[in-house]
Amino acid sequence: MPRIELLNDKSLLPEEQHAEFDAIVEVLHRVGGPFAILLRSPGLAQKVMAAGAQVRLGSILESKQRELTILAVAREKDGAYEWASHVETARKGGLGEETIEAVRHAADVSGLPDDDRDIVEYVRQLLRTNKVEQPLFDALRERKGERWLVELTATIGQYQYITAINNAFDLQPAPDADQLPV
Repeated sequence: MPRIELLNDKSLLPEEQHAEFDAIVEVLHRVGGPFAILLRSPGLAQKVMAAGAQVRLGSILESKQRELTILAVAREKDGAYEWASHVETARKGGLGEETIEAVRHAADVSGLPDDDRDIVEYVRQLLRTNKVEQPLFDALRERKGERWLVELTATIGQYQYITAINNAFDLQPAPDADQLPV
């Protein structure tokens, strides 16, 4: 159970926040998860949603790459809610079970396809050491380009932020959701 009441119904908000609520629904089709928490700070939920929409809808990352990035961030940050929210989307987007299981168990990724391996390693290095080793950075820049690399890094930052909100306020996935091991 979340540590605070989720503001996922417009009637729970003052009238001056109804437009913000509506803007979130327009993009996300509902107000849930971290946005039902962020609405406690007027204006913040809408700005976070806009940044997230840019990362998801305006990025050149393929869906499979974006979802792998989100899963890797969720694993590194023990983000059970975010994992459960994205693992099925990753599967539907073509991410293989071998990659999903390697990320879920923080296992060796050296045998995965190059893109999968490098995305997971990039996330792990950045979140574990706060930097990315030059050879990996250069390899991704050469293979994918600078815009792709910027958008990969922005996706990591966005979902690290979202996972922090979820974890701090104890948002938990449904009991029947795909779970991360503890």
